Amino acid sequence: MKGVLTGVFIGVLFFLIAIPFFVFQHALLIGIVALLVTLWTNGALPLGVVSLLPIILFPALGILDVKAVAPNYSKTIIFLFIGGFMMAIAVEKIGLHKYFSTKLLSYFPNTATGIIYALAVTAALLSAVLSNTTITLMLLPIGLYLTENSRLKVRFLLAIAYGASIGGIITPIGTPPNMLLLGFLEDHNVAAPSFGEWILLVSPVAIIMLLAVPYILSRSVKDESVKEINTAIPTLDHTQRRLILILSLLAFLLLVNTPIKPFYSGLGFNEKLILLGFGLLMFFPKIGFLKWEDTRDLPYEIIFLFGAGFSIAAAFTKTGLAAEIAHKISFISHLPFFWMLLLVALFVSF
Repeated sequence: MKGVLTGVFIGVLFFLIAIPFFVFQHALLIGIVALLVTLWTNGALPLGVVSLLPIILFPALGILDVKAVAPNYSKTIIFLFIGGFMMAIAVEKIGLHKYFSTKLLSYFPNTATGIIYALAVTAALLSAVLSNTTITLMLLPIGLYLTENSRLKVRFLLAIAYGASIGGIITPIGTPPNMLLLGFLEDHNVAAPSFGEWILLVSPVAIIMLLAVPYILSRSVKDESVKEINTAIPTLDHTQRRLILILSLLAFLLLVNTPIKPFYSGLGFNEKLILLGFGLLMFFPKIGFLKWEDTRDLPYEIIFLFGAGFSIAAAFTKTGLAAEIAHKISFISHLPFFWMLLLVALFVSF
């Protein structure tokens, strides 16, 4: 209860701070968002419960009508995430992620620098399609086992954590903020990048980070000794081979569906339907690998979090708060584009 009261206190505090600078409705919205953010971060209530609060708070406090809030929890972009996560659950259920991780680790030298790069790159590539948390938890025991040196151990664990975060941006389904961006673009009738276009746009940034971060982490520990990694690659069974075939077909379909302007217009399929279709295919007898009970592993709290994020974005837009904030910080438009972009990124990050 203490955490809930803390959230209420911070929400009221932000409302009082905002009221001299914003109209009442906008100050109230700022206070509600401060309340939600506090409850999301302090764990006083389950993530999914906090994410459903906008359905009650926004109509009750006159921010948005319930008919304007509820649809945000069933946007089409959410089904892209659900389909992708069904595929990820299938990969985890049959242990294919362990095969991929062992295969990737075998390509790097058994030195401190090599292991740091191996852990970062492996975490990144796997977390591009699987849960960052799952991949981090899977690789942490490897990082802990390889050395007794505390300085080196910390760097191994940081390589895993940073690698998983970097990998999350590589694909649209890699991490929830990507989905929020796509949903926002969809709401504002802005053409969102396709699956392939997203990868092409983001890959250069991800590659630079995957080269730079391990290099920085390994600078002072190059000569440290590490234990031998067991890179004996497990043999694929029939079930795993079948899933690899399905994943390859999905990757091929997403690739040929990506337009290459002005030379190729793509197949024109809706990628949300492609991902959801392949996700549902995981339940088909003799083809798929899942039972309905496996859907308990779906992160429903993240789905509700999407809805809350879309609801907050809608509230900012429809009440005019977004335009008012943009007007108040319009002075940064006179800065060079690089510094303006950096300031916006820092503001959003913190």
